[in-house]
Amino acid sequence: MGIFSRMTDIINSNINAILDRAEEPEKIIRLIIQEMEDTLVEVRTTAAKMIAEKKEIGRKLDRLQDAQADWERRAELALEKGRENLAKGALLEKAKVADTAQLLQDEFLQVEAALEQGEVDITKLQTKLKEAKAKQKALETRHANAGSRLKVRRTLYDGRVEDAMARFEMMEKKLDEAEGKVEAYDLGGSKTLADEIAELEAESAIEADLAALKKKMAKGAAKKAAK
Repeated sequence: MGIFSRMTDIINSNINAILDRAEEPEKIIRLIIQEMEDTLVEVRTTAAKMIAEKKEIGRKLDRLQDAQADWERRAELALEKGRENLAKGALLEKAKVADTAQLLQDEFLQVEAALEQGEVDITKLQTKLKEAKAKQKALETRHANAGSRLKVRRTLYDGRVEDAMARFEMMEKKLDEAEGKVEAYDLGGSKTLADEIAELEAESAIEADLAALKKKMAKGAAKKAAK
């Protein structure tokens, strides 16, 4: 059973309201689009038949117009020959043909009006179908985004990620320890130029202090001797 019961239901439908009430919006929008496309095919098929019917009626009207002209010509000929009774008979046939032509003309106008309304309905249906497809695309996009977000959340809260980070930190710690051992072996190694200069500067300072101390002590000894 379809979502819509007739063409006017589709044209007057509120797709958003239908989807809001649906438990499975994505399924319902697919059904709506399918029914709209099927209806569009049916409407176009009907329109094609009506166009063919309109053309057939037009051809019949042309033949009836020719028949009326022919009966009028016969009536004129009968009068020219003094056969008034035959002229009346010809005019009677012309009137019958005119009545038939009028009926066909009425039918032609009805078909033409139906075609015009069908064209309006097709335009409205195409607009609704476009709206439904846009809604379907929006639902698919939302579904895809929700799936991506759910995947990210699951990854963030997955214990395997935390285990991997812990193993990574442990590996960094081991690397730090290995690098520390290498640096420890470098301690006490060959002195750099800066180290040697620093030692020279330190020795010079000590020698200066020692000389100053000797000078001070020598002065002290000289004072004692003078006494």
